[in-house]
Amino acid sequence: MKGWMEGNGPQSNIILSSRTRLARNINELPFPDTLDAERAGSVVKTVSDSLEGGVPDIGRFESHRLQDLGQLERQVLVERHLISPKLAKQNNGAAVISDDSIASVMVNEEDHIRIQVILPGLQIRKAWELASNMDDAMEQRMEYAYDERWGYLTCCPTNVGTGMRASVMIHLPALNITGNINKILQAVTQIGLTIRGLYGEGTDIIGNVFQISNQITLGRAEEEIVENLTGVTMQIIGKEKEARRILLENNRVQIEDRIWRSWGIMKNARIMQSQECLKLLSDIRLGVDLGILEDIPVSVLNEIMIDTQSASLQKRSGKELTAAERDIARAELIRSKL
Repeated sequence: MKGWMEGNGPQSNIILSSRTRLARNINELPFPDTLDAERAGSVVKTVSDSLEGGVPDIGRFESHRLQDLGQLERQVLVERHLISPKLAKQNNGAAVISDDSIASVMVNEEDHIRIQVILPGLQIRKAWELASNMDDAMEQRMEYAYDERWGYLTCCPTNVGTGMRASVMIHLPALNITGNINKILQAVTQIGLTIRGLYGEGTDIIGNVFQISNQITLGRAEEEIVENLTGVTMQIIGKEKEARRILLENNRVQIEDRIWRSWGIMKNARIMQSQECLKLLSDIRLGVDLGILEDIPVSVLNEIMIDTQSASLQKRSGKELTAAERDIARAELIRSKL
């Protein structure tokens, strides 16, 4: 279940992943927060049935009702970005996931339907096209809540219109080290984009990984959202590459020392906390991108970022672990992968 973690997309040395999400609701049904269990179950069945035959360019899907999953299994799906923390708390919802884990549908989260596609590297347009294929397949089996004036009707007013959110997960260590990151982020927010942490809204920014997405859907066409985010992302990539060049020219010994120290800790530590892991991993990822560290696939770094999260560690161990046990297991996993 690697999906986007393969890390083989365009600009994958800076862009970890691209995601497109479409919010939809079924006409004449209350929003999920006010659905009774019977009608919520009906929504799950309708969505699952609509994808039963698969979708062109994606493949087949498997439906997972949340009520059949334990808390650990739910959290693993959150850590892999296949469902949201909000859906993980629901019992009347479901996750319909493609065989390759590239695409998923969250059922009865904030809206009845949240279609999402996540691809490695900078592939916003491709993610949108695949999500649209899913959207078309599903719309053949149900009638969406849609208004000629306002567009797709959603629970949150900020999603009304196209119902589309596009985002990139981007690694910006050099801009942070050179002290230019705040200027870049302020400029991004001023043009209608929003910045979040690794797991979206309400999560902290750790390890120099930022999630940048469009904030407005009403009055914007899907094409416009894709073009705008892609253009801004390319500009940020240019700034990050320039910052990396400056680091190597002016502070090569210092940056090499930082990277090799982080490498030494990651390769040899016997105890590793989650936040420390993400911070050190950022240095190692930078070292690989700069050619200071060699023969380390991007996919391995992505796996470490996800597989060292709490639930994934416990699933791998086959049992619940205390915080101290997780720190030991995390360090052991990192050593084996590196």
